[in-house]
Amino acid sequence: MAGRLAGKAAIVTGAGRGIGAAIARRFAEEGAAVAIAELDPAAAAATAGAIRAETRQAVVALPCDVADPGSVAQMHGAAERAIGPIGVLVNNAGIALFRPPLEMTAADWRRCMAVDLEGAWHCARAVLPGMIARGDGAIINIISNHAMTIIPATFPYPVAKHALLGMTRALGLEFARQGISVNAISPGYTDTAMAQEVFDRAPDPAAARAEVEAKQPPGRLCRPDEIAAVAVLLASDEARFMVGENIVIDGGVSIRMYE
Repeated sequence: MAGRLAGKAAIVTGAGRGIGAAIARRFAEEGAAVAIAELDPAAAAATAGAIRAETRQAVVALPCDVADPGSVAQMHGAAERAIGPIGVLVNNAGIALFRPPLEMTAADWRRCMAVDLEGAWHCARAVLPGMIARGDGAIINIISNHAMTIIPATFPYPVAKHALLGMTRALGLEFARQGISVNAISPGYTDTAMAQEVFDRAPDPAAARAEVEAKQPPGRLCRPDEIAAVAVLLASDEARFMVGENIVIDGGVSIRMYE
């Protein structure tokens, strides 16, 4: 299949569903071979199977806990054996952990940082040597508009996201001369199964969704495929002069002065 990513091999973490699944699907549609690295093996297998059937591309499901460097190393090795040298990494895996700061436990803090920040570094560290040796590569960190603005009662999630933006910029500058672009996408409220699960916990799910949609300047939630479209650009050879950039896709929420 010809496409903007033809001949590329990509890892997308946390791609069993939601934004990650949309990115994996779009990458395959654009000609990439894709490894879905996922903590939930059943979700990974189902998504990989569906994308293979739709695109006829090589798509594999691999177990991975991004918080565990050993698990990441095993996943990376398996991915390269299955689909070839990895030229694109999408760090999408993450957790939304919100705690009152003085009630948060040490375990809460460690888990949030281990997944949302350190997990991205473990994966980048795994793929970077090969990318440097080949003089080409793209790393895309899926962050959040929490990386620029703070919502009360969301601690420590935005701390990890601010740090991941800093890591994006630092790695982007560090490896630009080696032909590697490191950039980020920061989505806002996105219409995923996880979002719907939050709405479903409300007494009136439809009203809960309508309330959130009303806060979005376009009057709706972001679609995962809208994020995937930008990820294709950042993964392609067309974006190699973009270094340490952060593309915000939040419908204008983070640039609005007042609620």
